[in-house]
Amino acid sequence: MAAKQARGRETVERLLETALDVYTRSGPEGYTMTAVIAASGISVGSLYHHFGSFNGLTAALYSRLSAELLDRLVEAVESRRTARTGIRAFVTAYLRWCVDNRAKAHFLLGMPYQAHLITPTEAMLAETAPQLRRILAWVAPHMEAGRIVAVPDSLLGCLIIGPITESVTRWLIGMPGADDIAEAFKHLPDRIWASVKGPAD
Repeated sequence: MAAKQARGRETVERLLETALDVYTRSGPEGYTMTAVIAASGISVGSLYHHFGSFNGLTAALYSRLSAELLDRLVEAVESRRTARTGIRAFVTAYLRWCVDNRAKAHFLLGMPYQAHLITPTEAMLAETAPQLRRILAWVAPHMEAGRIVAVPDSLLGCLIIGPITESVTRWLIGMPGADDIAEAFKHLPDRIWASVKGPAD
């Protein structure tokens, strides 16, 4: 039984790693079940056994990468005492993760625009819920004290994450004038903090 479970874990890992590799090499157009199966050497039946569908494999990879990024962001904010240093650390940590994990960032930021490849599931939300709760728990007292602007959580996320993902996406695709990600590290932490700081700060 233990050997069978170990083989199952190995199969899952190989499929996840191959899926990311295929997406990185071929882009969304070449990211197909046929391509992943061919590159991994694993049968369609095994993929369906472990993930339910190709969409399930994609959702699992997206969830794993989201959780990896969020772990980095939780670590960044929880180690900071003030609202300003926490928000700035959040922005820098997000940018650094994307630079250090370019292929993963490309998948993570590009996949939501490929509606035919991925459908959000409860499992996807559940995997990242603990990290999101910890980030919001760090935000809450700063918001209550007026150090961070009092807006709905979803809007606060847009104010903080929106500029980061736009800058990183432009860098990833090589958009003219956006090829120097160092500019984002230089300007975004303070600019984003300025957009979310509350009246008491």
